[in-house]
Amino acid sequence: MAESGPFRSSASAVQLAGRLLCWSLAAAMVSAAVDASLHPPLRWWGAVWPLPWWLVCASALAWTVLRAREKADRPPPQDSVRSDWERAA
Repeated sequence: MAESGPFRSSASAVQLAGRLLCWSLAAAMVSAAVDASLHPPLRWWGAVWPLPWWLVCASALAWTVLRAREKADRPPPQDSVRSDWERAA
């Protein structure tokens, strides 16, 4: 049995990549809103605010690849009609 603790998670890599995608998208939208509405005069802000958008792109790519691998590894159910499985995919 797996150990439980603060750093142990039962979430799959696909779920973790999906969570990263959602949180990075939220951070990107917040940083874009701050940039659009407040126009921070800080010199480093121009280099920092697009970083969450790059993370969105990277995490979306990672989630897509992991999800495709997860779906490819899963065999079709034996008790259902093949056309139902193809429609769901």
